[in-house]
Amino acid sequence: MKVAVASNGKNVTEHFGYSECFLIFSIQSEKIVEESSLPNPGHKPGFLPNFLADNGVNVIISGGMGGGAVEIFNNRNVEVIVGAIGNARENVEKYLKGELKTTGSVCHEHARHNECEK
Repeated sequence: MKVAVASNGKNVTEHFGYSECFLIFSIQSEKIVEESSLPNPGHKPGFLPNFLADNGVNVIISGGMGGGAVEIFNNRNVEVIVGAIGNARENVEKYLKGELKTTGSVCHEHARHNECEK
């Protein structure tokens, strides 16, 4: 399984599409076995969810995300966790323990990426 975290540095970013990179955690037997970084190739509507799904991602963790991206991920059978904050790896570890749940935070305004419902 692969879990991606929309990140700025080692922390979860507030908005999925504007992340610096995606930290990719490979999971085996409910443990992180590898961590890598995939640079964000650019924010274009509909592109990133397919890009990550095509790279084998099964779960995406982010602070917030637009409804269109959520829908594409759902159609690609990628689990979406939004509302996360803090260290990316710690969020993945919480997810693996069943302690990280989505808040359903959906961003509606893309002109100013800091406006997501909480």
